[in-house]
Amino acid sequence: MKRIILTAAAVFAFGLANAQEAKFGFKGGLNIANFEGDIEGLDLKSKTGFHLGGFVAIKLSDKVTLQPEVLFSTQGAKVDNIQQDVNGTVYTADVDFNLSYLNVPLMLKYYAAEKFNIEFGPQVGFLTAAKVKATVDGISAEEDAKDQFESVDFGVNVGAGYDFTEKLSAGLRYNLGLSNIAKTEPGDDSKIKNSVFSVSLGYKF
Repeated sequence: MKRIILTAAAVFAFGLANAQEAKFGFKGGLNIANFEGDIEGLDLKSKTGFHLGGFVAIKLSDKVTLQPEVLFSTQGAKVDNIQQDVNGTVYTADVDFNLSYLNVPLMLKYYAAEKFNIEFGPQVGFLTAAKVKATVDGISAEEDAKDQFESVDFGVNVGAGYDFTEKLSAGLRYNLGLSNIAKTEPGDDSKIKNSVFSVSLGYKF
């Protein structure tokens, strides 16, 4: 993993040294997030969130741009109608998993046309908060669950974008989680990975 990080840093440094043009900007938009993996038969449903942050667009050539980003992102999933027996009484609950990350994508964008690009790149995410909210008969309770999730997430992004002007752009992206974000006990083979579709608007200065 250290070698991968050093390689990414070297690529970034090379891009800065050879960039024709670098522009700073900010972006934000909507997330549609869920969990993928071995979820013990639970019927997981997606939930909406948001992302917000900044980026540097480093133009390497007329068709290629390197774009490091730092984004605050709300993610997670929800499960409806979980039944739990408590002292002989069966309760039905709706559960929300609310996770927040500071994500750092490193995207390589290729302009297939003058204003249209496709993008691909790795991402590392740092968990900032994790809460589980359960609702039973209209009564809700929330608990901190950060110790039940891994503090670092690795994934890969693929997407596409369109530049309306030199400053204003829109993008569509999918983040596929590659690492198990659930902390498990010995004998528990459960694996949970993040899965996030996002749509955003960006503005370059």
